[in-house]
Amino acid sequence: MTSLYWLPEVQDWRARLRNLSADSGRAWAEGVALANTRLDFIRTNALDETLRRLLGEDVPPEAIGKPIRLAILGSCTFAHLHAGLRVAALRRGLHATIYENDFGQYWQELADDGSALHAFRPNTVLLALDAHHLTAGVSAGMSAAEAAAAVQDTAGRIRECWRIIRRSFGAQVIHQMPLPVHPPVLGSNEQRLPGSRAAFLAALCIELRGMAEAEGVDLLALDARAAIDGLNAWHDPALWHRAKQEVSLAASPLYGDLVLRLAAAQQGRSAKCLVLDLDNTVWGGVVGDDGLEGLVLGQGSALGEAYVAFQDYARELSRRGVILAVCSKNDEANAVEPFDRHPDMLLRRNDIASFVANWSDKASNIRAIAEELNIGLDALVFVDDNPFERSLVRQELPMVAVPEVSDDPTLFARTLADAGYFEGLAVTDDDRARGAQYQGNRAREALRASATDLPGYLRGLEMQLIWRRFDAIGLARTVQLINKTNQFNLTTRRYTEDDVQAIMRDPRAFGLQLRLLDRFGDNGIIAILIGRMTADDDLAIDTWLMSCRVLGRQVEPTSLNLIAAEARRLGARRLIGEYIPTKKNGMVKDHYPKLGFATLPDGRFVLDLADFVPADTFIDVTEGS
Repeated sequence: MTSLYWLPEVQDWRARLRNLSADSGRAWAEGVALANTRLDFIRTNALDETLRRLLGEDVPPEAIGKPIRLAILGSCTFAHLHAGLRVAALRRGLHATIYENDFGQYWQELADDGSALHAFRPNTVLLALDAHHLTAGVSAGMSAAEAAAAVQDTAGRIRECWRIIRRSFGAQVIHQMPLPVHPPVLGSNEQRLPGSRAAFLAALCIELRGMAEAEGVDLLALDARAAIDGLNAWHDPALWHRAKQEVSLAASPLYGDLVLRLAAAQQGRSAKCLVLDLDNTVWGGVVGDDGLEGLVLGQGSALGEAYVAFQDYARELSRRGVILAVCSKNDEANAVEPFDRHPDMLLRRNDIASFVANWSDKASNIRAIAEELNIGLDALVFVDDNPFERSLVRQELPMVAVPEVSDDPTLFARTLADAGYFEGLAVTDDDRARGAQYQGNRAREALRASATDLPGYLRGLEMQLIWRRFDAIGLARTVQLINKTNQFNLTTRRYTEDDVQAIMRDPRAFGLQLRLLDRFGDNGIIAILIGRMTADDDLAIDTWLMSCRVLGRQVEPTSLNLIAAEARRLGARRLIGEYIPTKKNGMVKDHYPKLGFATLPDGRFVLDLADFVPADTFIDVTEGS
């Protein structure tokens, strides 16, 4: 169960590994492709060793995102898992460098500012304390009060580790939940013996989950994963006693993937949209041949109930912010009919943000879906029961995730969940409202099509922009946008909650969150603006990012009006803009010149506030309370 079964098998994998190009760019691209196949720990180690020999430790220019400097602070052995971590990063096009403390020395290295750990300067820290270490000194002879006090003492020491990590590195903190390796002493009612190691560990895990939520720490839920796969898939007692390996070597590929899902999610690299085939994926049968009454769907049939269960899982994903789309080879009228008329359909037409049903190839249609939703192809996950269609999309669109689902619909939801494409670190009100926001976009496009001129269209939207300074209420969404937005993002700087809170406290800086409403609904928080005063009394625009779905609605000049007002409030003479190009933000390379900024010799942009006249737009601007 710890295999990456949702990835496709490749028959010539060894030959492709042997033939990896000596050219670093091609070797990296080919390595990413090989990492996205079904790997066991032998293939994982072979791929890692080959790429490290070809590429060394330097970050290749072809790598995407922010390089991950991962420090593992643990109480047992992790060296056998490093390859799985690096290959899991490679699978996502990311580069990872790993540091592990000397055996058992996690606290000493963390507390010593002169240690190798501090010299490494991690941006991600995995605190992984094994079950034996955490239960040292615990005895079944303890009273309930003594066991409870021990839980609080252990939890307090862990909390102090988290806080030192944050204070020292400003890093993402991932805490690994221990595997439940201790055999019960009492049996099924082990909780009645609170001093037993098994009961103590269970109580500690409950405490840690609540504490992590309060502290903003991300959990690696190995205990929950072991409950799915079975403890034996994750832990080998013989390896523990011989080598102090709590996580077995066989679990290395999945272990690495679980950790890197969290690190990638911190960079906003989780998928955003689930694209669904219809026939024999959302329902049983072929609607064009079998008709509405011939579909296998709903109660009274095991398969029919399985399709309903998969629809229910997709709908639950949409309720936490995942966009749903349809890509089907069908006449559109036939494809839409079950959504409108079948009594057992859970998904309805309004749940689908982009509905594409025609007889074109699915790769082309998936491109059209990405374009309509204004998101990258690498944000899409495509589920199709047909192996030919899956293979075609993988070949034509390798950046689209295509899980290798079986022909058994009872396993569709579990496969999607195990693959972890939609790993999230927080859920905001804007996430929950995303489906309604995309429905509003359809209505806006209908208005645009009916308007005879652009000013008429913009006036008809009746837009209202509500701006607020960074605050605790919007903190999670602010951090999420900073770390997820890639296209309309002038600098793509990534900030943690601690970084954002530092901006809130800085009297010579400002942070603004912008929400856009119109006659069709609430677009949610659509822009983040951060400005910092410089020693020359200029206002440097540190961060300017926007949701692409509001482009062309005069939000850009309206945002500049706000930036200029804040800069004048802080006493600035000029605005200094910066564009840092990435592979994804080319759309904003001319952003500042279009807004009237002049180009400086160093490539930055400048706007003299003495000459600035606020733009007149069709957006009503108010400050939120």
